Amino acid sequence: MINNHNRLTIHEAHRLLKAKQLSSVELTKACLERIRRVEPKVHALVTITDELALRQAQKADELIAAGDTNPLTGIPVLIKDNICTKGIPTTCSSKMLENFVPPYDATVVERLNNCGAVVLGKANMDEFAMGSSTENSALFTTHNPWDLSRVPGGSSGGSATAVAAGEIIYALGSDTGGSIRQPAGFCSVTGLKPTYSRVSRYGLVAFASSLDQIGPLTQDVTDCALVLNAIADYDSRDSTSVPYPTPDYTQCLSTNLKGLRIGVPKEYFVEGMQTEVETAIRTAINKLEELGARAEWEVSLPHTPYALAVYYIIAPSEASANLARYDGVKYGFSYLDADSMWEAMEKTRQYGFGAEVKRRIMLGTYALSAGYYDAYYLKAQKVRTLIRQEFDQAFDKFDALVTPTSPTVPFKIGEKIDDPLQMYLSDVCTLPINIAGLPAISIPAGFADGLPIGMQIIGKPFAEETILKIAYAYEQATEWHKRKPKI
Repeated sequence: MINNHNRLTIHEAHRLLKAKQLSSVELTKACLERIRRVEPKVHALVTITDELALRQAQKADELIAAGDTNPLTGIPVLIKDNICTKGIPTTCSSKMLENFVPPYDATVVERLNNCGAVVLGKANMDEFAMGSSTENSALFTTHNPWDLSRVPGGSSGGSATAVAAGEIIYALGSDTGGSIRQPAGFCSVTGLKPTYSRVSRYGLVAFASSLDQIGPLTQDVTDCALVLNAIADYDSRDSTSVPYPTPDYTQCLSTNLKGLRIGVPKEYFVEGMQTEVETAIRTAINKLEELGARAEWEVSLPHTPYALAVYYIIAPSEASANLARYDGVKYGFSYLDADSMWEAMEKTRQYGFGAEVKRRIMLGTYALSAGYYDAYYLKAQKVRTLIRQEFDQAFDKFDALVTPTSPTVPFKIGEKIDDPLQMYLSDVCTLPINIAGLPAISIPAGFADGLPIGMQIIGKPFAEETILKIAYAYEQATEWHKRKPKI
């Protein structure tokens, strides 16, 4: 029986822990055994903290015995490797931070620890969260558990893979342009990007500060709501955090969608989209209508086609500023065999950063340089405002928008790594949401030739309850989320 416990959801495991039918130590050992068996195939974890996890599990069992009823107490979690964990390496899957051990926890980790969480380790990712396939990790490529020859998406590919493969009960990821939702769609798990400023970014290693957001990857929507309850709240240490009321997200979960208005933006059904993906999403929207929602199929957001260009000016520009701190002087990798300080700094960045990170730093530095700032960065910010205004206008009429999560199913490892533009197009359905700072969730919505298809539900700012409700109703009416990869 112990080898099946790793497939429990948070709410199922909580019920068993509370009834004393399962201990946190047993649950943790089941996950560690699963990691031992499948990790050589999927390569989802960069650090495994088995001794720490077993100590935390033992403490969790003591808390439960004393009457602790928090639904996350004793439940194993995996943390993406760009979220700071005190005493545990946080490498961002980069040579630049290969020996960095933070002296503090990120706010989200603090909050999970206060809930009695069991931290099993850190998840692989695209270096500094820059990528859509987890092929840009300086350590190794993560493999999709549905087909080991394919990518799991990125940059939170390790987190999504570990949840899908049953190595962990749930995980945290970060989302700058789709990095939670796209791998969630590729791995057939549930992934939520909250509203910008809903969850504290304190302790998240910065990529693009106006776009980054931490969120959960889970096995179902109920688990997603439970994790969001724990991590969403105001944090004075994050200057972008907003003191907005935080509800109990589990209270919004309902199967009745009567009266809800759903828009289907036609620009998200892009040229080149796989026919099977479009068919699956349109079938899923029909199901939402059967559940009581009213869908309008020809909504237009005309500035959506510009979102990709806007993102790849704003995100690299912010990255070039954020990554300037890695100079070989303060912390991280340092190239010492140099004749001058300037040569040492140049070589540190040359050998410390991977190709994709260097590409984005150069793009961003160019966009911010004298003579090009107005032509590129300033213009991108103006179009960003137009994109946000279009969403605002759409939400005057609709409660949510529904789109594919990605235009394709997971692609082959190596297929797009040498073609950056094709790789960037993988996020065409998710980028606009970060640009506008909106909440969105990806849930399993079908398969094509055995490969997962994700559906994205987009909400108004701070309307996570609405998208969780829609996602839950669809999930309860279908079986997609119950299918597991045979690995």
